[in-house]
Amino acid sequence: MFKAKITVTLRKSILDPQGKAVEHSLKSLGYDRIKDTRIGKYIELIIDSDSKEDAFVTAEEACKKVLANPVMEDYSFEIIEEGKD
Repeated sequence: MFKAKITVTLRKSILDPQGKAVEHSLKSLGYDRIKDTRIGKYIELIIDSDSKEDAFVTAEEACKKVLANPVMEDYSFEIIEEGKD
């Protein structure tokens, strides 16, 4: 068993209104050193696979087909053997 830890974020060229709202709130609380805020998604998948390579392929396909919108979002992930994180 493997765990895919996936992060999906809007591409830098896409306006992030939720990130801007959070940034504004943080600055109003005195966090003036924060210069940019982006909001994304964190997803974990448990993948029943015999190899890390096969789990990687499964996670990649899931990201491309379902979890991320390739027009607006970027994604990254890591695969770790379940029970070793």
